[in-house]
Amino acid sequence: MTPFLEELAARRRFGMKPGLETIRALCDALGNPQCSFKAIHVAGTNGKGAVCAILDAALREGIRDRGSGIGVGRYTSPHLVKINERFFLDGAPVDDETLEGVACKIASSVSRLPSSVQDLTFFEALTAVAFLLYAEAKVDYAILECGLGGRLDATNICEPKLCVITKIGLDHCDWLGDTVEKIAAEKAGIIKPGVPVVLGRNEPSVRAVVEARAKEVDAPFYYAPDLASESEIPADFSLVGSFNRENAVTALAALKVLEQSNSRTIEPFSRVIWPGRFQRIGNFIVDGAHNPPAAKALVRALESEDVRRKTIDLVCGFCGDKDIGEVLSILAPFVKKGYAVKTNNPRSLSAEETAAKMRAAGIDASPCGSLREAIEHSNNPNTRTVVCGSLFLVGEALVELGAYPWGASRFDPSELLKV
Repeated sequence: MTPFLEELAARRRFGMKPGLETIRALCDALGNPQCSFKAIHVAGTNGKGAVCAILDAALREGIRDRGSGIGVGRYTSPHLVKINERFFLDGAPVDDETLEGVACKIASSVSRLPSSVQDLTFFEALTAVAFLLYAEAKVDYAILECGLGGRLDATNICEPKLCVITKIGLDHCDWLGDTVEKIAAEKAGIIKPGVPVVLGRNEPSVRAVVEARAKEVDAPFYYAPDLASESEIPADFSLVGSFNRENAVTALAALKVLEQSNSRTIEPFSRVIWPGRFQRIGNFIVDGAHNPPAAKALVRALESEDVRRKTIDLVCGFCGDKDIGEVLSILAPFVKKGYAVKTNNPRSLSAEETAAKMRAAGIDASPCGSLREAIEHSNNPNTRTVVCGSLFLVGEALVELGAYPWGASRFDPSELLKV
């Protein structure tokens, strides 16, 4: 465990400081590692991580064909169980020793900088770790997911070869604005002069904002549905749900703009792993939906699975800064019985508070002392149980259900702060 990252995580794990001055100063001290690879910068409200995972698999296949070594790094957030999940190299989370070594170099650089830079946030520190990690690994491509917004996100000091913007909806409104157009403007802040941008399927008003920003800085603009279609996605695409097919179209359009689209790079679509997004585990469906757009996507996926109304048990937990009432109102028509839990997040509502909100939405809900208790109550072979509301809850559910893909045999909340 790296004390530097653990201390940051404990002190201001969820902090955000608008502005790029701190991350720029730190990266200057590190020799600007973010300039040493071809970056693909991905922003959006929903679907960012899936698009990153698809691009990772496809580009690795293309690079492998050329006989290269470690060709692709992928930086996403948040993690479900272990912080290593944020940093992928060659298709796998980076190992503890490598991550600790890079984090120690970041800590050493920070200690020599002015106090204003030393007060960096947890996400700024992790972003610097990603930049240095991928520079030292000499990756061909680094796929970088924005943490929040775009314009002022720490990742936005990268030098991208391509920008991608996925589905935009209302989330983090306190930071980004209270309309999709305002949020789109913040996401479009990643667009750089002359750098192509691919926009996934969105409302016309969102497209207008993004296209206008691209024109303003003379960046080639591409609308994903104009470049690619679902008919081109392999039938055995590994991510289920209609929203993931939409994400696949966005990724395929990005590959076409990169001139990396061929049968070899599309074939890995069948092997993409992006856990906790409409993932079936026995009678359970585990999904990271935590905002209204994601809840609507979850409902569409349930409908496409021919899940009858009033046949679902719902296990959920929420952070208090989400539009919980709207999410629950979207899901309520499908739910027979609800179970509320507290997530492993300082911003989480209590199980009792969540149960009260579920009942206000018309769901017959009971609070549970733990996720395991909720799973035991809802585990019925005659119904489907949906677990959603928080990615922190998703990580715990995957471990409890034996479906976490990267080795944890039990859920330990302290892992959320460990490297």
